[in-house]
Amino acid sequence: MRSPQLVLFAAAYLVGSVPTGYWLGQLWKGVDVRQLGSGNLGATNVFRVLGIVPGLLTLLIDISKGLISVLVAKRLFPGELSTSLWAGLAAILGHTTSVFVRFRGGKGVATSAGVFFALLPFPSAAALAAFLIVFGATRYVSLSSLVGALTLVASSFALAAPRQLSWSAVAIAIFVTWTHRANIRRLIQGTENRIEWSKKPS
Repeated sequence: MRSPQLVLFAAAYLVGSVPTGYWLGQLWKGVDVRQLGSGNLGATNVFRVLGIVPGLLTLLIDISKGLISVLVAKRLFPGELSTSLWAGLAAILGHTTSVFVRFRGGKGVATSAGVFFALLPFPSAAALAAFLIVFGATRYVSLSSLVGALTLVASSFALAAPRQLSWSAVAIAIFVTWTHRANIRRLIQGTENRIEWSKKPS
């Protein structure tokens, strides 16, 4: 592995590490979202704690972290699929284990979405459609995320994507399932929280 690639991966990790939810909490209301709600730094908890605008900003920025990391890798190392993939994975790692907040972070869904939209646009579009359908029917972000991750895997194989990317989608789906293990328990128990659009943050 060449030094320029290592620099790229380190930069992608730092980009992914940007703790969007934490910084918005500090700027928006002077609160630490790690101490409120679920304690997660992802868009769902930010939405519940701070409201819809900060939640959407967190979502868009977290998606952009993965998307930009891959697009920059493609630009700097054209034709090197592995380099683009590893840059994306570095961004996901940064998002979930941010160096800026003692290696805490989000659950990896939004940044993974950005990565795979850059790498596998059509399977990612199918995954987004599945997410929106399940979310519209249930208002469970966790369940929608899990279904979206599985749809990404299925559609990447069905559309004959490069095997390297398809198996990477499998790895990410397993990882997302692991980060949602507490949510899965609550879904089974019937205690998982839904998104309530009418609720206002305190």
